[in-house]
Formats: sequence, C-alpha cells, structure tokens
Amino acid sequence: MNILFPSVYLDSVYAIDYEKVKELGYKAIIFDIDSTLVPHGDDTSDQVDELFAHIHDVGLKTLLLSNNSDERIALFNRNIQTLYIPMANKPHKPNFFKAIDMLGVNRSEVLLVGDQIFTDVLGANLCGIDNVLVNFLKHKEDINIGKKRQVEKLILQVYTLLYKKRKHRLSDIVVGDYKKMDKKKKLFCEIHPAFYAISVRKGILKRHVDNLRQKTKFARTFKKEQLPNVVHSYSTHLIKKGKDIDPELQYNKAYNIQLASSKMDGIIIKPGEEFSFWKLVGKINKKNGYKDGRVIINNKVQPGMGGGLCNLANSINLLIQHSPLVVTELHTHSDALSPDHGKRVPFGTGTSITYNYIDYRFKNTTDQTVQINLWVENETSYAELRSEKPFPVKFNLIERDHHFTKVDGKFYRKSNIYKETIDKKTNKVIKEELVYKNNSEVLFDYDLIPKDLVV
Repeated sequence: MNILFPSVYLDSVYAIDYEKVKELGYKAIIFDIDSTLVPHGDDTSDQVDELFAHIHDVGLKTLLLSNNSDERIALFNRNIQTLYIPMANKPHKPNFFKAIDMLGVNRSEVLLVGDQIFTDVLGANLCGIDNVLVNFLKHKEDINIGKKRQVEKLILQVYTLLYKKRKHRLSDIVVGDYKKMDKKKKLFCEIHPAFYAISVRKGILKRHVDNLRQKTKFARTFKKEQLPNVVHSYSTHLIKKGKDIDPELQYNKAYNIQLASSKMDGIIIKPGEEFSFWKLVGKINKKNGYKDGRVIINNKVQPGMGGGLCNLANSINLLIQHSPLVVTELHTHSDALSPDHGKRVPFGTGTSITYNYIDYRFKNTTDQTVQINLWVENETSYAELRSEKPFPVKFNLIERDHHFTKVDGKFYRKSNIYKETIDKKTNKVIKEELVYKNNSEVLFDYDLIPKDLVV
C-alpha cells in the first residue's frame, strides 16, 4: 500500500511555496496537466502561466509529463515554454527517467506534482521520486466521479489515518502567497473595466514579445489565382433575427467579417509555414474601418469593436478540422449563444479571438501548398480551403453525448467532438481522435433548451 501513498497531499498547486521547495534542495518540478493544473481538456490560463513564470523566477526547472497527445500539450505550453513529454504512459517508469534526464538533475532533486494515485504517485514512487498529490480539478457540472477516483478516495482515507502526524521534509512547503490566486476570487481583469483594459494591453505586449522570441515562419504570400483542389468549404448566413437581437449589430458583424475576409482572401500557406489570424487582419479599430458588433467578455454578450470576427475564425477552424493541417492555437467561448436551428454542426460556433493575444493559428505540416479563400456575398460568409492536389484521406467531425446539464442554477451544453480520418480509396475510418470536450455555459433563454436533451 505504501507505494500508492504520496509524499504529501495538498489542496492544489497554488498551496505550494516554491521558494521553500528550492530551499529544500529541489532543482526541478515535473507537472501533470489535466485535472492538476486545469480541469480535464481545458486550455492554459493566465493563472497557470503566471504560476510557471513565478516558478521559473524562483530558479526551478519544469517539465510537463502527460498521457495526453503532443498536439494538446504543445498548445497548452505555448506561453509557458517549458520541456514536455507527451503520451507518457504513466505509471510506467521509462518516461519518468527520461524526464529526469531532460531536466539534467538527479532523482533526489526533482519533485512530481499530480492528481492521480494510479498514474502520478505510483509512477513517481516506483522511480524513487518525491511527489505531491493535489486535489483533482473538475468542471462544475461533473458531479459524478469514476471508479478509479472512488478507490483513490479510500486510499487517501487510509493514508490520512496512518500518516496524519507523519513528518516529511515536504510538509513545510504548504504556504502561501499563491493562496491569493484562489480561483474562486475575482481575477485582476474582472475587478473593474479599467483593470480589464490593462490586462488587454499586457496580453498584446506579451504576444508581440513571444512572436519575436519564437521566430515563427508566418504565412504572408497571397495569390489571386485559386489553387485547383477544394479540400473543404463552408458557408454561413450572417444576419440573425429575433426579438432579443439588435439588427444594427448583426449588419455591423457582416460588415466586419467582409472587411477582415478581404485581408486574408487568397493567403498561401507553404509547407512549414504557420497561419495567424491576427498577423493578417491587424488591429481592430475605427481607424481601420471596423464597427461595433456582438462580442463576448467574461461570458457576457455585449456590443464591442470588431464584433463578429469570432464567426470568421470559426469558419476557418472548420476548414482546418476537415484537413490534415495541424491547429496550433485554438481558444473557445460558449457555443450556446442561441438555440440551434436545423442540423447541428460540430464546431459550428465557439471559436474565440481577441486582438492579438487570443489568436487562431494552424501549421501546414503537409508536403504541398494550401490556400484559404474568404468572401461575403448576399449576407453569407463563404470559406474554402484549397490545395495543389487532393490529399489521400478525408475528414469528418462527429459530436457524441450531446446534452444539457444544470449546475448551481446554470445550464451547460456538454458534448465530445471526434475527428475521423477516412481513407478515400476504401472509404474506411483509419483513425479517430477526440479533438474537443465541449463545456459551454448556456447564454440564451433556458426555456428554449430542448427538454429531451436535459440530463
């Protein structure tokens, strides 16, 4: 049983005094991601990014060790910029030892922080690595926990009973300046509109610095002639009508989308190049011709400069999801802004962008050049992804377990979106992967939620 017990058991990663960790002789920390730093499947946050900046300032090295995919970790790591190992196959030992080698430390100088006994704690103990178990993070509506979590709960009860008075050298790391960053408290940007503006300026500046430091090869070449092969196309009507919908904001949205589309229409993305929405569109302000449309700030729909461009980013994301190109940055907001009309489209809405620090990006990892074509006609936005020649595979998005759940008086839309890779010759699915766990707060009238979808 001892091999399943952590060195110490704490509330969260924010209950650790990292300066004290350094004083105790540790030189590096290995972190799990899902349910340790963020709820499962969530993107990184300002809070997580600031935590890692603090740890690095203290002088500790870090590494992300996750059983998740390379794409997932690379996206999560874009601001943190630390070492990582994907598909780690925890609790098996090889990648724990690989992590120690990558960090350039001895096993006595590294600390592991994770949320699962049967992967993080067990793996660390098998390798002789000190470890901290933290309470696992979950989404508000995830009321039930799995069988493994139930077993872990029993193990922790035994651990607490046997080791309540045990003194470990890590017992003194429970401090806290980072208690001030408790997620239940308001973020800096939520305190006052002026502070939100400051946070925006900080995000823009940080993105400029990151772009210079990373030296990414961005796509900048345009071509009027369209490439011959259509990989995928998508269109959406832009003007929505209803008693609670401001028509002026709707027409402004269509205007904004048309203006931004003209900035990107015909862009060529060569092998190895990366597409950046904001690198091509530029600043969103009145000087550049943009108007107020609908935007989402702190999960609230309101008028805002350039409103509607999330729709355009979402159309581009749908093109890329139906291709072998790799999404390198994707942010999401609620896709439950209004009731569904007609057949529901996975990723039909929900992509989030804000100049310039919340971007939409993808990379051309194929061996041929591709092209994005965008235009607006008759109040409809059109998007096409083209290539020099057909790809040998095609792609399909499938949404499963779509339902609504009520938690603490609020409704949430939940679903899982999978991407199928299909061989064109045989028409058989050769690969299926989970690309997104949808967890969207419903922002429309709860009376319009289909009763048969409420669980």
